[in-house]
Formats: sequence, C-alpha cells, structure tokens
Amino acid sequence: MPNGKTNITAGLLFLAAFMLYGFFLIYMRDFAPGKEQWIAAYATGDHFQSRLAHVHGNLFALLNIVTGFVLMKFRLPAGTERGVSALTLTGMLMPLGILSETLFGAPPIFVLIGGVSMVAAMLWLGLAVWKAEAV
Repeated sequence: MPNGKTNITAGLLFLAAFMLYGFFLIYMRDFAPGKEQWIAAYATGDHFQSRLAHVHGNLFALLNIVTGFVLMKFRLPAGTERGVSALTLTGMLMPLGILSETLFGAPPIFVLIGGVSMVAAMLWLGLAVWKAEAV
C-alpha cells in the first residue's frame, strides 16, 4: 500500500534521476557535437520537450516528497491517504510521458494521465488537510 514514506522515497529517487537528466541537458548545450543546432532549437521540438520533462520531473518529485510529509503529519482517513498517495505517484507519469513522446514518439496519454492525477491529488489533499487534525 502506498503511504507517505513511499511518496518520499519515490520522490527522492525521481528527483535524483531528473537531476542527472539535467546534467545530460547541460552536456547537450555545452559539450555535445552539434551543440549549436541544439541551442538554436531552444524553444522548439526535442529541446523544448526535454526541458519540459526535466522541469516537471523535478517539480513532481518535490510534490511527492511534500505529499509524503503531509500524509505523515496529518490524521487522514485511510482511503484518503492511500488515494492521495497513489494519485501523486501516478502523477509522475507526466514527465515520463513527455520523455516518451520525445524519445519514442509515444502518444501523450501518459502526460494527460499524470497531469490529471497530480491535480486531483493536490485538490484532494488540500481539502483533506483543511478538515484534518495534525498528528
């Protein structure tokens, strides 16, 4: 069963992965053969999608870490805790979906599922915390 600790662990690992991906993006900008072409495509195509995945990967990792701490700090109904945790974890499909689109030409379904899941998780958690007592 997912819980706060699961979200914190997954978030930290996801954050590390997307930080490493950031080093790849730095390599592409500063050191890769043909870097001028990569730089010229700053706001379009694969370059833009890659940066979008990097930013959302780090953001959604941090949202999982914060969600994990909030789940551990407040007394929430078990169903709410499991549901919010699962939705927040599912949200990480968004940056993975963006990468899949860029690398493999995958359809944007994972981007949509991840984005909707994360928004739903934040709304649900916000309402639950509003009504909850701190531990």
